[in-house]
Amino acid sequence: LCNCSWVGSAGCDRSTGQCHCRPGYTGPRCHSCAHGFFPEQGGQQCQPCLCSPAGATSEQCDPSGQCQCKVGATDLKCDRCSEGFYRLNESSCEPCQCNNHSQTCNSNTGTCLDCQDNTEGEHCELCKEGFYHSTHGCQRCPCSTVASTGTCHLQPGESVPRCDKCRAGYTGLHCNQCDKGYYNSDSICVRCECNGNVEPALSPSVCRPDSGECIGCLYHTTGFHCELCQEGYTRDSEGTNCTRKETTLGPEPTEFTTSAPNTTKATSFSTAVLNSTLSPTTLQTIFPISSSDNSTSAFADVSWTQFNIIILTVIIIVVVLLMGFVGAVYMYREYQNRKLNAPFWTIELKEDNISFSSYHDSIPNADVSGLLEDDGNEVAPNGQLTLTTPMHNYKA
Repeated sequence: LCNCSWVGSAGCDRSTGQCHCRPGYTGPRCHSCAHGFFPEQGGQQCQPCLCSPAGATSEQCDPSGQCQCKVGATDLKCDRCSEGFYRLNESSCEPCQCNNHSQTCNSNTGTCLDCQDNTEGEHCELCKEGFYHSTHGCQRCPCSTVASTGTCHLQPGESVPRCDKCRAGYTGLHCNQCDKGYYNSDSICVRCECNGNVEPALSPSVCRPDSGECIGCLYHTTGFHCELCQEGYTRDSEGTNCTRKETTLGPEPTEFTTSAPNTTKATSFSTAVLNSTLSPTTLQTIFPISSSDNSTSAFADVSWTQFNIIILTVIIIVVVLLMGFVGAVYMYREYQNRKLNAPFWTIELKEDNISFSSYHDSIPNADVSGLLEDDGNEVAPNGQLTLTTPMHNYKA
């Protein structure tokens, strides 16, 4: 008898007793699985291993159907690349090229996934926006997104990165300085406001970088923002340009008559001059007056500012003189009063008489009763002093 496996054999040769095995079966009785097959769990049938020729080391698998995979391949049949590998080809899976910034990549294209260390790109070869390449990897750019695009690059041979593009109003290596025509206001560069009255070609700074005060105002303007007209200038009818003021003589003049030998002249002076204490000589010095016969005098071309300064100066001089005069009179009177109220007396005592004299000879009736307190001393109405002692009687 052949005694062949009814599952694995397709019959037998009765003369020799050799079993004819089905595909996937082997052995004298066709009861074992052939190379590249494995027995199905719970049964006696053999199933093909179907190991990937590129990912498996051989066609044989273990009883569970697990193929022996090459490095970089994985799965039951070794038909898929493991993590860190991609592109299963005839030989094996290729390792991911992520410059050590990622451990995974797309198994088909090799594109790196989840780049680390501030990198990006197909192979994590680029720095993210706002970072630059250095010897220590991708470092953050020292560029503010307010003053620049926030991106930078490192030039060959340089150790400090340079911001790619500064925004309007900013300049410098890191866009941290105010450009010409701007000033720093709370760490923000603000355009200078000079009302169009400056010329950047003449004064590139336009305004002070710390305060914004305009520099070099043109067109007869002045002020913090060149918004005012200089002294002697005023706005035109349109309120744009500063034009020179027209010279005027001020209020309606009144008549002031001065006389000269054989000639009488009428000269006009302003009310302000008439009210002052100017002398005719001073007036002629300030405002030259023509002395020709039958002609009218005219003032020199003096602006209102100069006119007011002259008047104020004269008033101050007059006040100072008056105060000096009053002070002198007061001092003189004080001196006289002290001289009258403080007489000095001289008494000379001798053996037979007493000599008495006064510092101020103009006081005939000076009161000398307080000089001698003795009851025997008497003062006559004519100023004679009588000195009485127990032994002698003296008069002076």
